[in-house]
Amino acid sequence: MIDQFAKEYLHEELQWTRESLVWKLDGLSEYDIRRPLTATGTNLLGLVKHLATWEARYLGEIFNRPFPDPLPGWQDSGSSDLWVTEHESREQIIGFYRRAWEHADATIHELPIDAPGHVPWFPRPDVKLFSIMVHVLNDTTRHAGHADILREQLDGQTGVAAGQQEQIDTIAREAHCAKIDKAARAASPTRA
Repeated sequence: MIDQFAKEYLHEELQWTRESLVWKLDGLSEYDIRRPLTATGTNLLGLVKHLATWEARYLGEIFNRPFPDPLPGWQDSGSSDLWVTEHESREQIIGFYRRAWEHADATIHELPIDAPGHVPWFPRPDVKLFSIMVHVLNDTTRHAGHADILREQLDGQTGVAAGQQEQIDTIAREAHCAKIDKAARAASPTRA
């Protein structure tokens, strides 16, 4: 009984986080969802592509359930899953992610939580579905957090789901940031 509860709970959390991540693209231009926003080139659509690639791999081939579309070899992806070419559309990448969800969801539904899998690049390569579900949820949540920050950098929008975003009060935000900056300077007088 607890196994089924754990599996359903992890799956629900994963689905909610997936949807939140895709929602972060809403209302942004093609340029804004693709452009590098960190020194390493991190961008919103690239995060979606990355998660689609690895969810298809972790909740697919790891359990001898290959994803129907070709995936780059895990040894030679060369970070090509972290950015989107000009020939890949937003719709293609989101569609790829949704197909990866469906494939992963089928694995989750059809296999018991203690189903064995094999991850050749892990130090302990023999795994169970439970540990991979936790791994994928953790990775998805981590990248959704990155997306939160990137979206806030782009247009100031915050929130975790459609209809839950905050109204932007520029004056209140500036006052709040000034208060934080003042505390930071007071704690580090050599930087003031």
